[in-house]
Amino acid sequence: MIRNFVSKFTLLSLLALLFVACNDAVTYSEMKEKERNAVNRFIKENGIKVISFADFVANDSVTDVAKNEFVEIDGVYMQIVNNPADAADALKLKDGESRTFLVRYNEYNIQEGDTISTNIYMGEPDEMRVTNNSGTFSATFTSGVMMALYSTSYVPSGWLTPFGFLYFTRSTSNLAKVNLIVPHTKGTSNASTYVYPCLYSITFQPERSYVYDED
Repeated sequence: MIRNFVSKFTLLSLLALLFVACNDAVTYSEMKEKERNAVNRFIKENGIKVISFADFVANDSVTDVAKNEFVEIDGVYMQIVNNPADAADALKLKDGESRTFLVRYNEYNIQEGDTISTNIYMGEPDEMRVTNNSGTFSATFTSGVMMALYSTSYVPSGWLTPFGFLYFTRSTSNLAKVNLIVPHTKGTSNASTYVYPCLYSITFQPERSYVYDED
């Protein structure tokens, strides 16, 4: 009798603990809402003006840095800080091309308010191989901090958003540069797992073997 009572009491206790644990767990929907709130707060606190993609295209794919404009494209907020389209040697990545780019970046966790990683002050930039397949871009890291930090060659898909609009040059004083607000769905594996958005400041420089063909 006592044994049965103890068994039933133990079972009820375990069920009660499980119920409390389930109630304390944060759902994926709640995590996404927290992420959205963090992005909206960041946009408001930093005086960011979000423009539509239609306005962006109508303005020759330009974001006005003086007005702190960002354009939203499939959940990614992009600000083109510098696009060296007028440089004598500047070209876009053409359809069917695969090129290696030297990348300098800073990765900032918007939700937590701190920098996760950066290679801006390091000797070597990260390297990423980018392919243009009929306007769809794919990429892999071949070396650098991002590859070492996350133990993968995977490039966050949000990083590829600018490639349809940027021109590239090797001139260090005129490199293509963007700021990106990237949601967890288009971020690193960690961002995807823990559901947080990041702000990236990135410059792209073609490697030395980049061939500037005539149009």
